[in-house]
Amino acid sequence: MRFKLCDIFCFILQALLLLCTTVQSEVVDVYFGTGGDEAKGIYHSRLDIEKGRLGQLSLAAKVAAPGFMAWSADKSRLYSISNDLQAPAVLAYHVQPDGKLTEINKVLMEADRAAHIAVHPSGTFLITAHYGSGKVSVFPISEDGLLKPATQIIQHQGGSGVIKKRQSKPHPHWSGFSPDGKFAFIPDLGMDQIVIYSVATGQPGLKPVGAAETVPGGGPRHMRFSIDGKFIYLLNELTLSVTTFAYDASDGSTEQLTTTPALSDEVKSKEVFNSASEILVHPNGKFVYTGNRGNDSVTVYSADPESGKLEVLDVEPIRGAWPRNINLDESGTWLLAAGADSNTISLFRINPDTGELQFQRKGSINVPNAICILLKD
Repeated sequence: MRFKLCDIFCFILQALLLLCTTVQSEVVDVYFGTGGDEAKGIYHSRLDIEKGRLGQLSLAAKVAAPGFMAWSADKSRLYSISNDLQAPAVLAYHVQPDGKLTEINKVLMEADRAAHIAVHPSGTFLITAHYGSGKVSVFPISEDGLLKPATQIIQHQGGSGVIKKRQSKPHPHWSGFSPDGKFAFIPDLGMDQIVIYSVATGQPGLKPVGAAETVPGGGPRHMRFSIDGKFIYLLNELTLSVTTFAYDASDGSTEQLTTTPALSDEVKSKEVFNSASEILVHPNGKFVYTGNRGNDSVTVYSADPESGKLEVLDVEPIRGAWPRNINLDESGTWLLAAGADSNTISLFRINPDTGELQFQRKGSINVPNAICILLKD
């Protein structure tokens, strides 16, 4: 059988296009926010979903202490804080095909260094939580992604005083929005509350509408919604526990339900210091994960879809030190854990039936002072 040259060429071209499409679907860009003297800025790698390996590390953007980051709605732009001691700022970047970040612009913070950042689903503004000063800032975003100076700075008031050294004043620690974008939520470690705001998007702004009280001395840090939006899972940093709230999307109100310890008192007593870090909900909604600093582990919970109650299934060591942040890929196949003190990113395969974690030794890499993990699924 004879083939024309053009037929052979078309066949090869189609095969190459198919190969490229397959490779792209199997590889996810991963960005790492950092802090400390060893780190130079935001780093980039790629996660091979099929093989379970993180690729070569490169510096995507040179910036001082970027810490936490957030995506635009279409993930074409990345927003980051910079906790430069002299000039703390918020930065906007274009994401390039090779993984590099090109700076769009930078806006200085009036409210001092930030602990967290979140972009509203509308893409018209972002908010930052300022742990040290007890403030929350609102930064408008133009259609082309350009950041504008803060138009609103809100001062939280008071502290629960339960843990005197940590709760004598407000400490906003996380920022985020309800699934419909109508409300903003700011867990405040010092106040033992989630402060709740209604959102105005026309002229971006926040208006306080209530607060969710957590366990005394719990120290709210980060939170997540259940997949169906019926529950809020609040991570308490100081007690290493998760408090579940029922959530009413009509008015943003909450009702405290249950609190589940991440570690037993016996396990915690073996460490000099313990502190919870991050909380995640698996895409299938069946499992919740939290990071434990000190014990240097990840706790795996089952989540009851009717009651929102959590039950500890397993506690998995991260094979590193001080898991400041953990994150999941969109498929729920992989969990990444950032060991800030060990300069490591540990990779774990997730059992889809049990939620349990299996360490992937050959898939892990070194990243200096890793604080935040952001995946571009």
